[in-house]
Amino acid sequence: MHHSRRTAFRLALAGTTALTLATAAHSQEQQRPAGVDDAFVLEKLFFSGGSGGVIDAEGYVGKGSATGAKIDTPFIETPQSISSVTQQQLEDRNPQSLLDTLAYTPGTRVGAFGFDPRFDSFTVRGFDVSYTGVFRDNLLQPGAGSSLFKTEPYGLEGVSILRGPSSALYGASGAGGLYNLISKRPTEETLREVQLQYGSHNRYQGQFDLSGPVMDDGPFYYRLTGLFRDSDTEQVAVPDDRAYIAPALTWKPDEDTRLTILGEYSRTETGGTAAYYYDQATGEVTDIFAGNPAFNESVQNQARIGYEFEHRLNDTFVFRQNARASTLNIDADWAFAYQANEDDPLLLDSSAGTFDERLTAYTIDNQLEAKFDTAALQHTLLAGVDFTKVDWRSLNGYGTTPPLDTRNPTAGRPTAPIPFQTETVQDQFLTGLYMQDQIRYGAWTLTLGGRQDWVSTGTDNTDLATGSVTNIDQQDKAFSWRTGVAYETAWGMTPYASYSTAFSPNAGVNQETGDPFKPTESVQQEVGVKYLLPDTNLLLTAALFNIDQENGLYYEVFDLPSGPTNIQVQRGKLRSRGMELEATASLDNGLSLLASYTYTEAKIVEGPEETIGNYVSSVPRHMASLWAHYDMPEDSTFDGLGVGAGVRFVGSSFGSDLNTTKNSARALVDAAIDFDFAAIDKELKGLKLQINATNLFDRREAVCSAGFCYRDQGRTIIGSLKHSW
Repeated sequence: MHHSRRTAFRLALAGTTALTLATAAHSQEQQRPAGVDDAFVLEKLFFSGGSGGVIDAEGYVGKGSATGAKIDTPFIETPQSISSVTQQQLEDRNPQSLLDTLAYTPGTRVGAFGFDPRFDSFTVRGFDVSYTGVFRDNLLQPGAGSSLFKTEPYGLEGVSILRGPSSALYGASGAGGLYNLISKRPTEETLREVQLQYGSHNRYQGQFDLSGPVMDDGPFYYRLTGLFRDSDTEQVAVPDDRAYIAPALTWKPDEDTRLTILGEYSRTETGGTAAYYYDQATGEVTDIFAGNPAFNESVQNQARIGYEFEHRLNDTFVFRQNARASTLNIDADWAFAYQANEDDPLLLDSSAGTFDERLTAYTIDNQLEAKFDTAALQHTLLAGVDFTKVDWRSLNGYGTTPPLDTRNPTAGRPTAPIPFQTETVQDQFLTGLYMQDQIRYGAWTLTLGGRQDWVSTGTDNTDLATGSVTNIDQQDKAFSWRTGVAYETAWGMTPYASYSTAFSPNAGVNQETGDPFKPTESVQQEVGVKYLLPDTNLLLTAALFNIDQENGLYYEVFDLPSGPTNIQVQRGKLRSRGMELEATASLDNGLSLLASYTYTEAKIVEGPEETIGNYVSSVPRHMASLWAHYDMPEDSTFDGLGVGAGVRFVGSSFGSDLNTTKNSARALVDAAIDFDFAAIDKELKGLKLQINATNLFDRREAVCSAGFCYRDQGRTIIGSLKHSW
């Protein structure tokens, strides 16, 4: 329900703040298999592995990062399920949103709310991670209400994904896990790229990426990434316009000291509503725009500036400090048609509203790493303290807009400005102390970690008409821990087992009861195996998991005078059990592939009586995906040509927690083709043409979540011409 979902995002401050630690890295070069032009591989980073969770990768295969342990660690030694979206995957698939970026990762459910360019909302292992599971450079991107940071995929080097509860390292976070979005960083070698794109719905986009040493002999290295887009979408009055700029600078005065500064500014314009009209009487999603083209605007400005500092004190100790200040402001008008008019059924009664939100967050994370031996045991000990402060303000107004005339549904209906009626001001401060020891004994790795968090949250709700103020103060604290063991066999197979917990304080009020939300707590048991085939760039992983979550937040439909709306309520216990299989490869013959299968059984153990034992809304039991990209041999007739294709299968799921309606299973097909003009003329080296299609066969079926229904995003085709030198 787009109106209802947007309202739910505004009403619930599920985005609690956590502090994380990023570790610094060292120089390394990533190589793509034979037959692939290295000019298009942008993983030659100044730092190898560590700070911010940078991925150590070869083509499609991620092999290590600092996301799983906050210290640069091979994935096979991390006793928890972990995946990655590498730079080469981003190059080949050319995703246009965060949801596109994550679409081929196991356990990740995208599209549960259909077409909606306003929010990147998704789940993993049956749990929503939109507020508590999205990290940027190993530091949480906090969210509150509609204040969710937007992600530009062109500004990413990759994504590192740690599934399952992870509070022992990262503090306040959810049961599903965390998605670490890794910003582009300065490169040691010169990189220059410009690109033009044109695609479906009059999509025009220009972008550039420049990097290298400031001076020939260092010690400064820079990166500047930018983008401008002017685009419509499949829905009337819902643009997808963006301006984006991201500067970065690295200073390396010597081998023991590094400082990287990362910045970003973006402005995004879209619609306050992106909904198709859902006829609740018939249960059908129409092709009618449910909003009002004359009262449908959302403008979001966001910016961040931060740094990652590392200094090696001696052969044993390394000190790291990472910090970031980030802010966003979103100003929107929305309208929503929710039912047929009693007097004229060809008219649809419509509600409307306006809101203005601002979120500001400050994070600083201090870490001391020590490497030492005790007898036959090799220790990598990590200790840290971090602090985060989040301030959020929300102004809201509700009203009506003229009814939607189904005989002319795209006509704008003039609507008077709606004054603000309520104001919510919320501030939150979090402190965390953590320690972890990775103990290596021969082929065994034992990981032990614990963290204590203290969270203080204050909320002021003001009725602007009367001036009355309601104050709510919350004090939460929790201890989280993780233990895991992995054994690396001589032939490359590594079985592992782990136990981990998570803690997520929920600032805000249960609108059903008026009580403050209790913290959400979760526990996971996981066993699995990881197999990095010797002498072959192929990684196979399998995992079995069981997660129990208590005091979770859920969306529930309520009928208000302005129309039906989803609000967040707190209740009961969820249990998610399942299996994940994944294969990633980039082979010497030019073939790269991603394959995954996920089985998830997410059930309500405790809650409203009519839902106990039911499956969680819109969580499929079966999901599978396969993407393959092949570069033709250099000595063949089709030298320079690359082709890619993928299919994403989403099994059936229930449309509400009552389990009375079902979403049908569906398979969505993607495709790509690219050509390197250097195969024709060496003078054209660096010039590449690429075409990507998403949902190639334009399947636009209904999908229901939390009792309301949407429509899948339709086909998009984007052509790009890139020059790198």
